[in-house]
Amino acid sequence: MASASAPAKARRVSSRARNDAVLLGAVDQARAAALDVAGTPDDVGEHLGTLAEGERLMSHRFAATMKGYHGWHWTVTLARVPRGRSATVCEVELLPGDEAILAPQWVPWSERLRPGDVRPGDTLPFRADDPRLEPGWEATGDEEQDLVAIDELALARQRVLSPQGREEAAERWYRGTRGPTAPGAVASASECSTCGFLVPLQGSLGQLFGVCANEWSPDDGKVVSLDHGCGAHSETDVERRRSDWPDPAPLIDESTVEQVDLSSPRPAQDHGARTPGPDDAGTDQGTDEPEGDGTA
Repeated sequence: MASASAPAKARRVSSRARNDAVLLGAVDQARAAALDVAGTPDDVGEHLGTLAEGERLMSHRFAATMKGYHGWHWTVTLARVPRGRSATVCEVELLPGDEAILAPQWVPWSERLRPGDVRPGDTLPFRADDPRLEPGWEATGDEEQDLVAIDELALARQRVLSPQGREEAAERWYRGTRGPTAPGAVASASECSTCGFLVPLQGSLGQLFGVCANEWSPDDGKVVSLDHGCGAHSETDVERRRSDWPDPAPLIDESTVEQVDLSSPRPAQDHGARTPGPDDAGTDQGTDEPEGDGTA
């Protein structure tokens, strides 16, 4: 059985080729060839017509009746020699028609792989020509230059990110759920660049990104853009709303504090007169004159 690729467009043929009586009349011969290739006689259905492929070359088509092959057809190509009165079977193919159900086009694994597809224990094939990487730093003998590249920039690896790798990562992070267009960032009042829980990244990516270190944030431990934001910002606060419940009455220690009812009227007091006390007994409280000797 031949491959299931779609048939190519037939090249232009003469009317004599299209009306070849020998090949047109070889329907039974073509059906027998299809039955010989098919699994059971029920797999070959009605005759669907003919197609002139060239001079003394013609194909007969029969419906494929197998389950799962809707729209497919058997194609039996016949030929004859010049001035021949009999046809010869050239090939038998099972080909898809316009309404055939086809398998998805095969795509290489490198193009099918998506974030999250790699599970614990999975290992990706090594790509020596990965455009996202480039060779790391090799010691040159210059201690000062090597110190910066190896210790500060962490380039002492066999391969490091290339400019393309950094650009792709920055674009992916910035357009993702931890960039400025995320719903949480749009609703937040402050940006991550002013948050005390932000840990900046080193290198060129540090100009746009940092790592969130707030356990209450939904982005804890994730790379966020500096203009991202959330409700767990270190400098924000919620508006204090007064409780709907009445304020509780204060507790008073009546053993040390005397309670006074201010709602009842208080008696008027003469602040000019002195209130008599126990020491004023036996004295004349009706006059302020000094005591005399009884003479006028």
